[in-house]
Amino acid sequence: MRALQDRHASLSCREQEVMALVVSGLLNKQVGFELGISEITVKAHRGQVMRKMKARSLPDLVNMAARLNYAH
Repeated sequence: MRALQDRHASLSCREQEVMALVVSGLLNKQVGFELGISEITVKAHRGQVMRKMKARSLPDLVNMAARLNYAH
């Protein structure tokens, strides 16, 4: 659990925002609209989130968010 919290803490504020919206079920285009950034930028942030969190898939990332008690 501590390792998971440390990985989450390593994310930038923007990466944390993207992670929260992605795990809530929004598509890249919707995340971009919510944050006022392009879909391509969302994909870049999402890739960084997956790498930093060491998530193998989106369901894996959702499970991590659930373990972190994401309130989003």
